[in-house]
Amino acid sequence: MAASVYHQAISTFYATGAPNSSSIHQELASISLRLWPIGNKFLQGTLRIECFISCCRRSCGVIQASTSQISVLDPVSSPSNSSTSDILKKSNEAALILIRHGESLWNEKNLFTGCVDVPLTKKGVEEAIEAGKRISNIPVDMIFTSGLIRAQMTAMLAMTQHRRRKVPIIMHSESEQANLWSQIYSEDSIKQSIPVIAAWQLNERMYGELQGLNKQETAERFGKDKVHEWRRSYDIPPPNGESLEMCAERAVAYFKEHIEPQLSAGKSVMIAAHGNSLRSIIMYLDELTSQEVVSLELSTGIPLLYIFKEGKFVRRGSPVGPTEAGVYAYTRKLALYRQKLDEMFQ
Repeated sequence: MAASVYHQAISTFYATGAPNSSSIHQELASISLRLWPIGNKFLQGTLRIECFISCCRRSCGVIQASTSQISVLDPVSSPSNSSTSDILKKSNEAALILIRHGESLWNEKNLFTGCVDVPLTKKGVEEAIEAGKRISNIPVDMIFTSGLIRAQMTAMLAMTQHRRRKVPIIMHSESEQANLWSQIYSEDSIKQSIPVIAAWQLNERMYGELQGLNKQETAERFGKDKVHEWRRSYDIPPPNGESLEMCAERAVAYFKEHIEPQLSAGKSVMIAAHGNSLRSIIMYLDELTSQEVVSLELSTGIPLLYIFKEGKFVRRGSPVGPTEAGVYAYTRKLALYRQKLDEMFQ
């Protein structure tokens, strides 16, 4: 099982004077600076706040930030001049992209996979690349993925097709040494990077004693009705495994705590995860009932697009349609973002 490796090493708060613990929490809740670690320093343009960090350490110990404060400034989504730039900057609209990983080696073998960490097949790689082509004109400021390699491969491969040509980089905070060794010491490299946060809470539903078993053979052994109940009911788990309800508890809680604040701050997010963890999140986004979500099917490698604006999620994408234009209904902000890409790379 992969442990949660979401990044906790980026401090993003600002204050004047020496802070106390209560004021720090207030600042963290209300202010998000675009910062990235460079050695022991943090930058926002040329702003250096190591003195403030040192002051905080003396007054209340080392401070770690959650993913709700991570950001990288994108000159396309936040350009400096022109009326198009003004419109992009004023809007607090954010894109949310959901991608179910491509076919895995155990999908191919018709085995229950759950939280077993297996990679993509050649077909799965192709599905991930195709997914990337579909979202190549949609802004991505941050990526969240599960702790499992098939979801991480899907996210990375998809981003190879993005026209912005930024590099997705997995944040490593599982240990102090891992964080130290993964520091970036170039401002230019930082500006051309997208943080990737891996979290076990977005893992596939844990199938317990079914993991590794052939689905057809399991149905013959236990009966089709019983296996169907384990797979498609909302609150009945397989032996020593998770129900969809249990999976939803962890996935939705993580989404609310770590991902939704990013969207509220106007940052566009991509989530590459799994059938059941994504169904759980969609249940929350679309306000589905437990009866509705059990019949929800998600195709592998087909991105779904939501727009978050004024505290509401609106689905703008459909899994039907072979081309980008047939899948997504662009908002004005997304159309302007694509226009800026066209101007940059024409």
